[in-house]
Amino acid sequence: MAIEIKQQLRLAQQLVMTPQLQQAIKLLQLSRLELVNLVQQELQENPVLEENLEGEEPVAPEVEAEVEGPEPAAPEAPEPAPEREATDAEKIADVDWQDYMESNPQTSFSEARDDDERRSLESTLTRRPSLAEHIEWQLQLSAFDEAEREAARFLIGNLDEDGYLRESVEEICAQASLPVEVVESALRKIQQLDPPGVAARDLRECLTLQLDALGVDDVLVRRIVGQCLDQLQKRDLRGIARTLGVSIEEVAAASRVIGNLEPWPGRQFGGEDPVYITPDIYVVKLGDEYHVMLNEDGLPKLRINHLYRDVLQRGNGVPKDTRDYVQDKVRSAVWLIKSIHQRQRTIYKVMQSILRHQREFFDRGINFLRPLNLRDVADDIEMHESTVSRVTSNKYVHTPQGIFELKYFFNSSINRTDGDAVASESVRERIRKIISAEDPRRPLSDQRIAEMLKAANIDIARRTVTKYREALNILSSTRRREVG
Repeated sequence: MAIEIKQQLRLAQQLVMTPQLQQAIKLLQLSRLELVNLVQQELQENPVLEENLEGEEPVAPEVEAEVEGPEPAAPEAPEPAPEREATDAEKIADVDWQDYMESNPQTSFSEARDDDERRSLESTLTRRPSLAEHIEWQLQLSAFDEAEREAARFLIGNLDEDGYLRESVEEICAQASLPVEVVESALRKIQQLDPPGVAARDLRECLTLQLDALGVDDVLVRRIVGQCLDQLQKRDLRGIARTLGVSIEEVAAASRVIGNLEPWPGRQFGGEDPVYITPDIYVVKLGDEYHVMLNEDGLPKLRINHLYRDVLQRGNGVPKDTRDYVQDKVRSAVWLIKSIHQRQRTIYKVMQSILRHQREFFDRGINFLRPLNLRDVADDIEMHESTVSRVTSNKYVHTPQGIFELKYFFNSSINRTDGDAVASESVRERIRKIISAEDPRRPLSDQRIAEMLKAANIDIARRTVTKYREALNILSSTRRREVG
């Protein structure tokens, strides 16, 4: 059989992701901060784009920035109003208070009027000291000889974020090439510094150091820390009472003293600085109706620079390479403006749909949150589920009930005994309230909570209660029990 080369014509459909579509999809899933950063980057890279600082409407994307309409006629100047004598309030408002503050000798400060003379924001920026820096500062004020000071630096460098020394003394000696006696002496001195319990090698030593710093001489407290710490972590107070031969009331009183100690001395110096959420949407109630407002504060309003529009209008008077470059940048800028407008409209539609589905939540609170999935909203606004998923990622809404992520309103359903359904988030809130109202001496088991929910017309299994309780970071009933 001979091998032949033939040409065949076939017709097939294929989904092509154009760069413009990829950009629109990317903008949908960006958070507010990421969108602002992207816009600022585009303003720097694309000379055609500029920020609209004059309060004008941005250029419509449908107009490809090549044709500019005629200039509107200038309005006639109104006739000047007759002058009147200024009131006392207007006279006070006209006072130059800056000159007054600088000329008045009784004032103790004056602000520089020139921006160049003012202190920069970076010069006033402060941050929390780390645990290592805090101990280093105390090290300079403490009585350490040179060898101990060298060993102390190695010890401080080996502290973890919780304030514990995870390396052994022998390993520190090998690192610092110092005798064991010097390292142990430096370690004892560091353990006397603030915060109490720092540089401990385990939880038992950490609590003992804190008892020493507080001057707690209670024998039972120290015996529990030294002998029954594992039982105390399990809240086995009866077992501790049997082991130490004391009453359970005495064990309960001693456990409360131990409970006031800090198991992680470095906690106050660890962690990241808090990140404050700026909502993307505001839901405001006016009368009986809710209104959705997009938060566009801090988001630059974009438009096409007039100079580059003039370059395109001149046509043949501009070199071809220049005209092609400007057209490419204008096209990119127009698509960016279109994509941002489309993103805002989509967020608005999704929030309107959520508001229609979860109206009782906005009126009455979390207990009335309904089951909702992405398909419900997608069918309502006639978009794809993936679009709704991207829109609800990393977006927050300010409501009369508080600030929530848009994903919060999408919940799986739990059946009621009467055939209806309730949102899983509402069930979590019910479990939290039931546990917060329980008797600490007789905490409710997961099985008992499941029975209480079934009595409230919610069909739920014990293992589901356990899963929701653990998701809320609530201990089991045996660990929640208090005695005495």
